Amino acid sequence: MKLILLGPPGAGKGTQAKMLVEEFSIPQISTGDILRAAVKDGTPMGKKAKEYMNTGGLVPDEVVVGIVRDRLQEEDCNNGFILDGFPRTVAQADALQASLQEMSKELDRVISLEVDAEALVERLTGRRTCKECGRGYHVKFDPPREAGICDVCGGTLFQRDDDQEETIRKRLQVYSEQTAPLISYYREAGVLMELDGMQPIPIVKEKILSLLQAS
Repeated sequence: MKLILLGPPGAGKGTQAKMLVEEFSIPQISTGDILRAAVKDGTPMGKKAKEYMNTGGLVPDEVVVGIVRDRLQEEDCNNGFILDGFPRTVAQADALQASLQEMSKELDRVISLEVDAEALVERLTGRRTCKECGRGYHVKFDPPREAGICDVCGGTLFQRDDDQEETIRKRLQVYSEQTAPLISYYREAGVLMELDGMQPIPIVKEKILSLLQAS
């Protein structure tokens, strides 16, 4: 099963990916993780990426795609994979498609989690994390027994910088401008599955599995 998960920040891609990993015994591939791994391992593509990262520049598409291509050729991807956070643009999608064709691989499905932007802002700005043990909370959906205090260790809860409203709205705008066009791209390719990502996590999982089994 070769899958791509699409959706804006906070849509639940990572959560669903972890459950699909267990269901299909295939790896979840996050570009951030494999980029850091390639740099650490000193692969040819990792060395190129490090040159840009050291100067504070964005890693160009050709390097990112090269790192993804290298990862997809590893043995644990023989039975499939889940791409989480890649591709981010139509140009990356074109490059990915060309790489898959070279490897005689073909995407099975692209799952797009559809969510309301304002609901996402509420979901993300309400997140709190314990400074001591890392336990996560939500001020509305999963509050601690005592405001600002971790139930587990008594540590202080804080709001991460990337959960600030201004930052979240910028991330959502970038997604809308760059990544949302991929929905049309993959719809035209006939591999897109669109799901309501605002439903409870178990229901989203059940619907994903149902659609995959029916396809």
